[in-house]
Amino acid sequence: MRASQDRPTRRTGRRRALAAGLLAAALTFTSACTGSGGGKSSSWQGGGESAPKAAATITEPKADATDVPASTGITFTTKDAEKTTVELKDSAGAAVEGELAADGRSWLPARALEYGGQYTATVTATGDDGKPATATSTFTVMAKPDKQVRITSFLGDGQVVGVGMPLIVRFGRAVPQDYRDDVQRRMSVTSTPAQEGIWHWASPTEVRYRPKEFWQPGSTVSYRVQAGGLPMGDGWYGRSDLTVDVKIGPSLVMVVDNRTKRMTVTRDGAVVRTIPVSLGKKSTPSSSGTMVVIEKLRKTVFDTLEELGPVEGYRTKIDYAQRLTWGGEFIHAAPWSEGQQGSVNVSHGCVNVSMANGKWLFENTRIGDPITVKGTERRLQNGNGWTDWNMSWERYVEGSALPYEPPAAPDAEPTTGDEEPGVEPTP
Repeated sequence: MRASQDRPTRRTGRRRALAAGLLAAALTFTSACTGSGGGKSSSWQGGGESAPKAAATITEPKADATDVPASTGITFTTKDAEKTTVELKDSAGAAVEGELAADGRSWLPARALEYGGQYTATVTATGDDGKPATATSTFTVMAKPDKQVRITSFLGDGQVVGVGMPLIVRFGRAVPQDYRDDVQRRMSVTSTPAQEGIWHWASPTEVRYRPKEFWQPGSTVSYRVQAGGLPMGDGWYGRSDLTVDVKIGPSLVMVVDNRTKRMTVTRDGAVVRTIPVSLGKKSTPSSSGTMVVIEKLRKTVFDTLEELGPVEGYRTKIDYAQRLTWGGEFIHAAPWSEGQQGSVNVSHGCVNVSMANGKWLFENTRIGDPITVKGTERRLQNGNGWTDWNMSWERYVEGSALPYEPPAAPDAEPTTGDEEPGVEPTP
């Protein structure tokens, strides 16, 4: 059971209604978190003795509510959302920026409200008689909590990444299962051009986002986590909001075929290089599946003596290393195996290439560039690296805390069936 002070006046019916509407947009999941306290209902101040039939009512936060979470939004009922406006002002009368959610029944501030601050929400609707009427609710935000969850992004502003890069958000504390839907409603992604995608909980402390297909090269992507002041279980609240803007680079895709012992590198759909490789020998096979470049190390040392022992273990200086898995699979230069590259597998699981090809790859790849390895004795284990593309879209969707609805595309051009298919990752 949840502690009652963690999530005051949470209403299951309201959550279900919001969830259906909020997923109408493919790339944005926003909603409102309710405030606490009892208080009286908001009342109409229209020009007449009774409210017009189509007027709206503020449902949360209730009038005179106190200890309202700083993440609160304004939720209301109305007959005609297109004729309804929402305004929120602080105690000094300054307007708070914000916008309507996709459902048209809630309004979310652009940033967390001030702890201890008093605010007044005003919802104006047009009644059946054509006259405006307003509902107001004045409420007080809770004091700043002692227990706050830090929220961070793996990527930084302005970073240029590969077409397979997942957006990664991390929490300083595990988010309980039944709070993840609220968190995900406050997470939004905007890309230009627009691309279908969804958030996927990789663990209780990490959630990732990927589009249905690889990012379109040259896209700009902005993602937000509006979790400042958001209840996150056991008396913990989000510390602050987070906004990150990144850019997608050219489409550089690597495909390795164990049968031919060759890597084919394409840039924006055109083959630019074919590289002989040596993969893992039978006792230490490379993983078959779709991975992405996690990190790049110009020079490093591989030391497996403690892990593998003196017979199989080794300590070797490595050039042009690009990590693919947490288990230690890399693309890297291996001058000692150049005689076997293209014909025999002799590595401990890595993709061995020549010094010249390792240098070329290192200079042309980015974090997030995808690589698919085919035909080896071992399948890639999901979770061993950023394996978001190793899952089918249907399986990836299962990791969302919110139900998924494909976006409607009323203005889309009809397809002819002659379009060139995109790169399909290994399922």
